[in-house]
Amino acid sequence: MVICAVLLVFGAGCITFPQSSAGGPVAEYPNVVGTPSDYGNSDNWMHLPDAVVYPVDVIYLYPTAYSDANGTRVSEITDAGMRTAAREIYLGQATAFETTGNLFAPYYRQLNGALFSTMTNADILAGGWNEPRTDVYAALDYYFVHYNSGRPYILAGHSQGSNMINIVLDEYMELHPEYYERMIAAYQIGCSLTTDFLMENPHVRAAAGADDLGVVVSWNTEGPGNLYAESLVVDKNAVSINPLNWRTDEMYAGVSENPGSLVEDADGGLSIGAGIADARVNLTRGSVICTSVDPAVYAIPAVDVFGPESYHGYDYGFYFVSLRENAELRASHWLESR
Repeated sequence: MVICAVLLVFGAGCITFPQSSAGGPVAEYPNVVGTPSDYGNSDNWMHLPDAVVYPVDVIYLYPTAYSDANGTRVSEITDAGMRTAAREIYLGQATAFETTGNLFAPYYRQLNGALFSTMTNADILAGGWNEPRTDVYAALDYYFVHYNSGRPYILAGHSQGSNMINIVLDEYMELHPEYYERMIAAYQIGCSLTTDFLMENPHVRAAAGADDLGVVVSWNTEGPGNLYAESLVVDKNAVSINPLNWRTDEMYAGVSENPGSLVEDADGGLSIGAGIADARVNLTRGSVICTSVDPAVYAIPAVDVFGPESYHGYDYGFYFVSLRENAELRASHWLESR
C-alpha cells in the first residue's frame, strides 16, 4: 500500500548531520530525528551507476515498499522485505529514466504502509515523516558532495517517494539553492502537488508544458468513477499535467497519442507494448482521468483508501514511453539552453 500525505509534522526538531554519516558538509536541517543512515556505504544504495555515461543524473525515490502488519511504524533501512519490494518497483518506474541520465536510488527508512488503512490522515501526520526525511537528506548530501560533480539532475519518485520530493523541495532546497538551480525537473508522480503548496513555496513552479525547466511534473491517474470519491493520494486543490499532450487544461489525449504502456505480460514480467491509456486533466478534481481501461483489471483494490477507480499502481506504467520521451526532451532542452 502506498501513501502521500500533507506536509505537516508534529514534534519534530533539528539535527546537525555529522560528516561521518552524511558524507557532506555539516548542516542543520529541520524536522529530522536520530542518526541518518550511512550513504558512504554502497549497500545503502539500491542503484548506483557503474560509470558516468550521461551529462545528466536522475535521483529516484521509490514508493511504499515496507508493508508489514506486524512491523514497526518505521522500517529499518536494512529491512529485507522493503529492499526486495523496492527493487521490483524500480524496474517498473525508474527504468523510464535510464535513457536520460545516470540513475541514483538510495534505500531509505519508510513509514509502514500496512498501517495506513487503519489510520486517519491525522494519525499519519502525527506519526511524522521524520526518519524518512532524515535518510533522504543524508542521501542527497552524500550524492551532491561525492557523486554529482556539478551535473544537472532530475528528481523522480512515486507516492511516498514523491511525498519525500515535496519535502525536499520545501525544506532541503531552501537551504541549498546552489543545488536547486541545477534541477532540470522533479517528477513528483502519484502524490498531489497542490496550489496551497505552491503558494507556500513560491520558489517551486508546476510544469506548464512539455519542456519547461526547473519545474514539478505531477499527476494522479483515476477513472471517472473516482471523481467524487475520497482518495489518500488526491488532495484538495491538487494540480496535474496531462502525461500525453503535456497540457494543464482539459484537452483530451486519446489512446492513439500514447506511444507505449508498460504492463505485465503473460509470464508475469513487465514489457512495453502499445499504449492502452488515454488522458484528460479534470481541473476540478486535479487528477488525470483515464477512460480507456477496465477498472476491474487495473484499479487498485483498496477501495476504502483510494476509491473505486484509482489507477495509482499504473501512474508510471500507463504513460511509460511518453514519460521517458519527456524526460529526454527536458534534459536535452536544459543542455542546449545552458
